[in-house]
Order: sequence, then structure tokens, then C-alpha cells
Amino acid sequence: MTTQVLRADRVLTPDREVVDGWVLVEDDRIVEVGQGEGPDGPWGPPGPRYAVLCPGFVDIHNHGGGGSAFGDGAHAALRAREAHLRHGTTTMVASLVTESADVLAQQVRALRPLVEAGDLGGIHLEGPWLAERWCGAHPPGLLRDPDPAEVAALADAAGDALVMVTLAPERPGALEAVRQLVGRGVRVAVGHTDASYEQTRVAIESGASVATHLYNGSRPHHHREPGPTLALLEDDRVWVETIADGVHQHLAVVRATARRAGARWVLVSDAMAAALAGDGSYTLGRLAVDVVDGVARLREGGSIAGSTLSLDRAVRTAVAAGVPLRQAVHAATAAPAAAMGWDDLGRLEPGCRADVVALDADLHVGAVWLAGHPVGSPTA
Repeated sequence: MTTQVLRADRVLTPDREVVDGWVLVEDDRIVEVGQGEGPDGPWGPPGPRYAVLCPGFVDIHNHGGGGSAFGDGAHAALRAREAHLRHGTTTMVASLVTESADVLAQQVRALRPLVEAGDLGGIHLEGPWLAERWCGAHPPGLLRDPDPAEVAALADAAGDALVMVTLAPERPGALEAVRQLVGRGVRVAVGHTDASYEQTRVAIESGASVATHLYNGSRPHHHREPGPTLALLEDDRVWVETIADGVHQHLAVVRATARRAGARWVLVSDAMAAALAGDGSYTLGRLAVDVVDGVARLREGGSIAGSTLSLDRAVRTAVAAGVPLRQAVHAATAAPAAAMGWDDLGRLEPGCRADVVALDADLHVGAVWLAGHPVGSPTA
């Protein structure tokens, strides 16, 4: 049995803050969280004291990073995972963009073994059942209405690895797809949608429980037609995603959304291959993307094409926007884990997996432990 004691000026569990705290880890599990000198035992000399310890980040919407995309096969997926792991993301859902049914089936079959091995937390289909008007970086010619047979075939190909699907609930057959997917244990998110407030309400009643990057890629709010945003934001059953990169939303919107959503607020990266890889030319699915000054846009049309974000930077951006650190950490850890139904992730509590991130005083990652094992330091 391997035992270690991790110490910090502040330990964010994140439901509480322990000043001058410590975390006792045995093998891959957290045994105890306490305050002061630390537990007695043959632990050897004290290790370094960090500024902040928090749970490993949980990213439930991520298309890639480190120059690789999740749609490009298992080896590329592992490279993307490794890039984000060094920046504190210890659990990652692999998001796939709109494609033909055959290609999506191939992609989920390639990723499924990584989920079963524990390298990935699950698979997220963002498309192909989205609205053309708000397609963003999805090929409009491939968008379509959800057919029960296609939904079943893709879910069968992914098996239990499929954890979330984003769709536009106004499309014909979409509400049936919501019920079909929820019946299989898959979370359904509303996004890239032209739905009205009323249509979104029906989707939530049918089982939709996540708002895909709220505000982005959907009908905008209007005081006489509030659209999907208000319906998603006001319902306590819905987890609300935000891309806090300073590009997708004004920082005042980030702050206001965090305040309104509260414990339901979820930070996601929506990262594409360029995340943690630098400027240049990339692809997102079938579409060419140019990244300039860290902003990814489609070469044709100029639409924002995902982000170059990592969750550690999302936490820093949220705090810079005025969100309290503990809430920002909660939104990057406990909230996304709860949204997916993972009760042993995203928390520093006895019995939880020992995924831990050490942050310095400026909230940059200094060390990462995955299931109790230290991993490499950030390199970008």
C-alpha cells in the first residue's frame, strides 16, 4: 500500500475550504482531509506545501488538444488526453462533431476501448442532430433530423461509453430521441438550436439535463421571445455549460451566469486540436480552422470553432471575471462530475478517487495526481 500526505495553504474539497489543510491518500483513494499538522504515521519527511489543492478537473465537452483531435482515432485521443492531463484535467469526455452515420460509428468504436480502460470518461456526440441556422463549426450539409434507427445504431456502437448527446429539440423526431437516449442512461444536452422557450421547456420535461455552451450556438435571448437560454438557465434540473476563455462570452456574462446557475454551473473547454498546441492551421471534423492569437475560427465564414482553452485557464478566467475561487473550482470539478452521475470524482472526500491538482498562488498548475500517481508537469 502506498500512502502519501499532500499539504496546502488552502484545500478546496470544493464544498468547503480547509485552511492549512492536508489530504491523506492511500493507493488510488482519498482517505481523509484535515487541518493542521497532518496525520501521524510513517509517511517520511513532509512533502512540499502548495498554495492550493483541489480535485482534478473534469471536462465534459472537449474535442482535442496538443495538436490532436478525438475524431482521429485512439492514438490521437491519447495525445489529446495527455496534453490536458498535464494541465489538471484528470477526467475527460471526448466530444465528436457532426459526421455521417458511418464515420461517427467508426469514431465511437475507436474511442470505446479507451473509455472501458478508464483513459476517457466517456463519449459525447455534439451533432449531427443540430439546427442549420446555428450550426457553428458543424458542416450544415450533414445536419439532419434524428432517426430512431440511427440513434439506436450509434448508441449500440458506443455502448456504455456514450455519456452525452447534444441536439436541437425543435427538429422533427428530436423529443423522441431525447426519451430514447435518456432511457439508455445517456445525458441529453440542448445546443446549436433554434428552439423557442416553450420547445426547450418540453425538451427538459422529456429528460434533457444539460445546456451545451449556454448562449453560444443558439437563438439569442429577446425580452418577448426568450428562446432556449432562459428556459435552460432557470430550471434547477439543468447543468449549465460555460466556455470561460474571454472570447465566447464577455466576462460580465460569465460572472452573471455563474451567479444565476450557482451549483449547476459547469466550466467546459470545448477545446479543439489547437488547445495547448499554438497558432496555426487545423481541422475540426471536415472543416478548416485557422487559429490566430489563440482564437480558433473557421477559414470559411469566420465562425468561432471551439476553443484553445484548458480547464485550468478557464478557472483563472472565471476568477478574473469575479467568480469566487471555490465556485470556479466547483464548476470545473464537482459540478461536471455530478452532471454525468460520477459520485467518486470531482471531490476531495474519503472514498473518492485520488485525482488532485496543486495550484500556485496565481492558480497555475504545479502538480497533478491521477488516481494517486503523480503525472508530468505542464509544458505549455
